Amino acid sequence: MGMLNIKPALSCRYDAMALGEVMLRLDPGEGRVRCAREFRVWEGGGEYNVVRGLRRCFGLKTAVCTAFADNEVGRLLEDFILQGGVSPEFIRFAPFDGLGRTVRNGLNFTERGFGVRGAVGVSDRGHTAASQLRPGDFDWDHIFGTLGVRWFHTGGIFAALSETTLRLVIEAVQSARRHGTIVSYDLNYRPSLWKSIGGQQKAQEVNREIARHVDVMIGNEEDFTACLGLKVVGVDEHISSIDVTAFKEMIEQAVAMYPNFKVAATTLRAVRSANRNDWGAISWAEGRFYQAPGRKDLEILDRVGGGDSFASGLIYGLMELNDYQKAVEYGAAHGALAMTTPGDTSMASLREVEALVKGGSARVQR
Repeated sequence: MGMLNIKPALSCRYDAMALGEVMLRLDPGEGRVRCAREFRVWEGGGEYNVVRGLRRCFGLKTAVCTAFADNEVGRLLEDFILQGGVSPEFIRFAPFDGLGRTVRNGLNFTERGFGVRGAVGVSDRGHTAASQLRPGDFDWDHIFGTLGVRWFHTGGIFAALSETTLRLVIEAVQSARRHGTIVSYDLNYRPSLWKSIGGQQKAQEVNREIARHVDVMIGNEEDFTACLGLKVVGVDEHISSIDVTAFKEMIEQAVAMYPNFKVAATTLRAVRSANRNDWGAISWAEGRFYQAPGRKDLEILDRVGGGDSFASGLIYGLMELNDYQKAVEYGAAHGALAMTTPGDTSMASLREVEALVKGGSARVQR
C-alpha cells in the first residue's frame, strides 16, 4: 500500500483532526418533533462524528477545530466533546451577546423515522459561531507543521455554511497537504444548506475546488453526482436497489477527473423503509475496487451518522491496518453498528466491529 504515505504516530500529537460545526441534537425518541414534550440531547456534526468515532471506538488521539458561543449551551457542547474523548484544544469560544443576534450555537431537531415515515432533520443554525469561522482563525502551520497531525478530515456540510467557512476549508486542506498530512473529505451534500447561497451550481463550484486537494474522497451516490457534476445512468437519490456497476462507473469518473484521489469510497444503501435498509460499501484504490459484503434488510434504530461512522472505520483501516479490503469492511461494519443506537455518534467498540467483520451474529453476549 504505497500510495497513502501516512506519518508515523510517534511524530505527531494527533492521529486525526476534523474541521466542522458541532450542533446540539434534540431527539424526540420514538415521537415527532411537532408534538414532543421532551427531548434527549446529543452532540453531532458530520465532520466531528468521524474523529469521535476514531477516538471512542478505535482508540486514536483526535481533536476538533470548531467554535461555539460562550454560554451554557456552548459549554454543554464542550462537555459532550470531552465525554467523547476528543481534544478541545482547538475549540474557539465567541463572546455571547445575551440574545443570539450576532452569534449562536447550532441546534438540530432530528426524528428517527419508522417504517413508511422517513427520518426528518430540522436545523436551526443561522449566525452560529462555527459558520462565522474564517481563514486565519487557526494556525495551520503550527497545527500541521509543529504539533503534527497524521490525518485531517473535513466535509461539504461545513464548506456550505458560509463564504468564510468554504475559504477556511480550502486554507486548511492546502496547509495539510503542504505538511504531508493525509486529507479526507466527505462530500455530504445537503440541498437545504446550499439553496440560499447558489444551490447545486455553487455546491459544484466549491466542491470541485476543494477536491483538487483531497487524498481520500468519501460520499454516497447523490454526493458524487450533485457535488462533482458526474452523470451516471442508474445512480440517483431514489434508488431502490444497489447497482454496483453504476457506482463503479461513478467513482472511475471521479478519479479520472481528480488524479490526486488516492482512495474514493461510497456507502451502498437502498432504502426499504426508514428502519430497514440494504447496506454495503465499496472503495477504489490503486486502480482496483474493494467491496464490503452487503447486508440485506439491515435493521436500523437511528440512521443519522451511519455515513460518518463508515468514514471513521474506513480511515482506521487505512491508517492502522494498512489494508484496503479491511478498511472498507471495517467502515461498513462500524456504520451498520452505529445505526443500531440513538444519536449521531458511534457507541460501538472495536471488538464489536471486528466481530461483525468476521461474520458475528446478534446472539446474546454473556
